[in-house]
Amino acid sequence: MTTTTLTERYVDAAMRTVPERQRADLAAELRASIDDQVEARVADGQDRAAAERAVLIDLGDPEKLAADYTDRPLHLIGPRYYLAWWRLTKLLWAIVPACAAFGVALGQTLAGADFGEIIASVVSVVLGVVVHIGFWTTLVFFIVERTAKGSDVGFVGDWTPESLPEPRDRGAGLTDLVASLVFLAVAAGAILWDRFVGFVLVAETGERMPFLAPSLWPWWIGALFVLMVLEALLAISVYAKGRWDIGSATVNLCLNLAIALPAVWLLMNEQLVNPGFFDAVIAAGSVETVRGVVLTLTGFGIVAVAAWDAVDAFVKARRAR
Repeated sequence: MTTTTLTERYVDAAMRTVPERQRADLAAELRASIDDQVEARVADGQDRAAAERAVLIDLGDPEKLAADYTDRPLHLIGPRYYLAWWRLTKLLWAIVPACAAFGVALGQTLAGADFGEIIASVVSVVLGVVVHIGFWTTLVFFIVERTAKGSDVGFVGDWTPESLPEPRDRGAGLTDLVASLVFLAVAAGAILWDRFVGFVLVAETGERMPFLAPSLWPWWIGALFVLMVLEALLAISVYAKGRWDIGSATVNLCLNLAIALPAVWLLMNEQLVNPGFFDAVIAAGSVETVRGVVLTLTGFGIVAVAAWDAVDAFVKARRAR
């Protein structure tokens, strides 16, 4: 009775996850297999109860055995689709949360929310986006894997050497050096042009109006030029070494912070942009609205450029390692 009871309990547990149309045949097959293995052990002199127990232990978890019988995977994403799923998920995590954070922060700022509300909204949205990306991409690949049953649905194909990626740019070549130096030279030229020529012609006076506040000269602008020279020296140093490393990326981060933080502080205190600029170029009724939008976009642009440059340097340093 004990042997029959254990065997029947095992077969019953295994058949619970088997489709009904296959259940009778697989149950009979499994029961016969267990009986044969038990009889073989008994013929070798083993006690029947011990033999039956040993056979069931060798067979393992009945649900896993049933999954093997029915060719049902016991994982969310199998090896066929895993790399495609992981690459897509990483790509979306790298792009979508940052864009969502930028958009939410910009919208909240333009709506007049205070700093705490902006941070809370950004954190909430970013966490939600990260979770949704992970959930929905996994769900899509889960459904594809369960319905495709090994057939090619276009998500993956046979690997060929032609699919090898091009070597990644490490940002330490001559082209990168020239681009960095040209960008710094253009930026310096634009600042000097703004100061000594001006960007906007005022019709009433016939004079050109600078965009940056004249009070920034000479100390604030002088400090900016020093930092730009240091940026140029850093670019030359990276080119000489032939690669970015953690040390140079950290220096780059410090330079970006040294430029962005004072610029944002000046912008928030209305000391970065020429106070008379908007009054001179915009109709009176729209001055405040346009000023708020332009200052907000300028601040977000400064932060975005600094963050991108800093992150890009650390990514290149990681590739170089």
